Amino acid sequence: MIEKRKIGIWFALVLIVGITACQPAQKETKEQRYKVGVVDLMILKRQKLSALPLSKELGADGVEVDMGGLGSRPTFNNKLVDPLIRKQYLDTARQLGIEISSLAMSGFYAQSFPTREGAVETVQDCINTMVLMGVKVGFLPLGVEGDLIRYPERREAIMERLKEVGKKAEAAGVVIGIETALDAKGEVELLSDIGSPAIQICFNFSNPIKAGRDVSEELRILGKDRICEIHATNKDGVLLENDPQVDMQKVKATLDDMGWSGWLLVERSRDAGNPRDVRGNFGANVRYLKSVFQNYPSVP
Repeated sequence: MIEKRKIGIWFALVLIVGITACQPAQKETKEQRYKVGVVDLMILKRQKLSALPLSKELGADGVEVDMGGLGSRPTFNNKLVDPLIRKQYLDTARQLGIEISSLAMSGFYAQSFPTREGAVETVQDCINTMVLMGVKVGFLPLGVEGDLIRYPERREAIMERLKEVGKKAEAAGVVIGIETALDAKGEVELLSDIGSPAIQICFNFSNPIKAGRDVSEELRILGKDRICEIHATNKDGVLLENDPQVDMQKVKATLDDMGWSGWLLVERSRDAGNPRDVRGNFGANVRYLKSVFQNYPSVP
C-alpha cells in the first residue's frame, strides 16, 4: 500500500512538471521609453469619442485630448466634465488600449493668458478634469498674446499667473507644460523664476526650427527634467520622414543621451499635396516616429 502511494505521488509530480514545462513562456513586458501619440484637435476629433478608434487605426499609443473651445466663454467647452461622457471615454480608451497622454488647453493659442480675466481659474478647470481622468500632463500654450519675444513687458504677469497655476498643479499632483516663443535659455530662466516643479516645458520642434535654432541643442539646454512632453513635428509642407529640417536620428540620440522618456505627439507635418488626408498624414508620421524611437519597421 505504501509503495503504491509513493508511485502515485511520483506520477503526480511528473504530471505537474510536464504540464508546467508545456506552458508557454510568459512574455516579459517592458515599459516603452518613448510613446507616440496624436493630437485629437489636429485629427479633426476634438473631444470626440471617435478620436480613440481613429488613434488606434493610425497606430498611435495614445492621444492628447483637447479641453474644448474657449472663445468668450468663462471656461472651456469641456464635455468631459459630464461623468457619463467621461466614463464612456475612459472605458473606450481602456478597451482599445489607447492611453491619454495629456489634456490640451488649445483655446489659449488665441486668448490672452497674461490679461484674460479668470485665466488661472480656467486652467484650474483643466487640472480638475486631469485628476478625474487620471491624466498627469496638461498642455498650456501661451499663444500669440503671451509671446514674450513680441511682448516682453508681459513677462511679469505671465510669471505671477504661472506661479499660481504651479501651486494648484502641485496640490493636484499633476504637471502643466507650457509652450513659449522663448529660446531654451529663456525658458530655463522663466521656469527658475516661477520656481515650481509642476510647471515644465512642452517642447515643439517647429519653434526652434522657425527661429533658426538647433533642436537638439535646445533640448540639451532644457534638460530632461524640464520637458514634460514633445510635439514632435514641424510646420506643414512635408511628412516628417521627408523633412530636411528635422534630423530625427540626431534628436533620438540626444534624448537617449539625456535620459529623457515620455510622449512624442504628432501635431502637424502634413503633406502639402494632401493636407486633408488625416489617415495618410498622421498614419505616416506615427509610423515614422515609431520606426525611429521604438525600432518598429518602417512601412511605406
